[in-house]
Amino acid sequence: MKQLQINKKKIINDPVFGFINLQSEVVFDLLENPVFQRLRQIKQLGLSYLVFPGANHTRFEHAIGATHLMRQAIAVLRLKGHEISNEEAEAVTIAILLHDIGHAPFSHVLENSLVNVPHEEISLLLMQKLNREFNGKLDLAIKIFTNQYKKQFLHQLVASQLDMDRLDYLSRDSFFTGVAEGTVGIDRIIKMLNVYDDKLVVDIKGIYSIEKFLISRRLMYWQVYLHKTVVAAEFLLINVLKRAKELISRGETLFATPTLKVFLENNILPDSFRKNIEINGKEVLTWYTLLDDNDILISIKEWQDHPDIVLSTLAKSISNRKLPRTLLREKPLSAKAEEKYLTKITETIIPDPELAKYFLMTGVIANNAYDKSHENIYVLNKDGSIKEINDASDINLTALTKTVTKYFVCYPKELDIY
Repeated sequence: MKQLQINKKKIINDPVFGFINLQSEVVFDLLENPVFQRLRQIKQLGLSYLVFPGANHTRFEHAIGATHLMRQAIAVLRLKGHEISNEEAEAVTIAILLHDIGHAPFSHVLENSLVNVPHEEISLLLMQKLNREFNGKLDLAIKIFTNQYKKQFLHQLVASQLDMDRLDYLSRDSFFTGVAEGTVGIDRIIKMLNVYDDKLVVDIKGIYSIEKFLISRRLMYWQVYLHKTVVAAEFLLINVLKRAKELISRGETLFATPTLKVFLENNILPDSFRKNIEINGKEVLTWYTLLDDNDILISIKEWQDHPDIVLSTLAKSISNRKLPRTLLREKPLSAKAEEKYLTKITETIIPDPELAKYFLMTGVIANNAYDKSHENIYVLNKDGSIKEINDASDINLTALTKTVTKYFVCYPKELDIY
């Protein structure tokens, strides 16, 4: 039988960057792999579409966009005389392509609840799994991803305060949410990238673009990622899955997709992923790559009619966008104030004081646009010296380095009648 010849050099039409070329056969094969295709079913911004109707873009699009920017960055650095071999170029491209394959459903929302493992760690485990399938072709990509390669600036292109990941998601999220404040001069920033003493730096001519980038990041966090209604929706989702898991642990019958049921019925710990234990005939990593947003949404749709009042009410709140009221505060909610909220909830929503806790959500959100305790952003002067961005800038960037903390309380809107 004659083998089908596949054209692996593709052009993708991206709404943010236009036409994107895929010139690598390995990148094409990785993109076609089911582990990567799963990202089509993982929303980039979780439940933000309940606030911003256009925010339905996925991790799949983001990964391709970041890969496109990586190609541009490599070309710029080569033009400036920095040696990047074809093998290194392909490896760093693969690293950015796969940097998000470990995301849980709805991206960051369920990372510390349904799955208690950071997505970066699962991404690495899945990269290692793919590497075995690809007979070691991902060896160098994994070294770069884990910062074990001799050229540190390659890792910084993948994960740093000025990486291709951030450059893509700021522009992409701004585009799909319609929040113009997130728009950054990506072309300018990439053309200003340079390398000094094996560190990624920015030419002095690009300093204003970096200032705009940091300010845009701060604004996007408050206006999109930490929007108070988005926070309410995310914690509502966490609570509905928490209740589902509790009911199942008590032996109650509960609809769930086979994949979601594995994660609701079993206490899957970080070590379960590292050892890749087997559950119901499949390894944990295999189950994980079958889990996506659809499993959650289908199950929540069915839970609306469940006899448990907590589960059904929370499920209806998400499905019908009947979200809690959210208040942002300068201080955490006191025990006395919390007790007042719970009393009102028992009087209006559910009489059981313990179950009332499902309807009151409190916590803290923090915004730090530029973390100086992490890798700093350096500017390369014309005389060959470098300065940290705060020292090089002629405006005060102190506010961007400060972590701003706000406390929130989410409660049923029915309580407003009081």
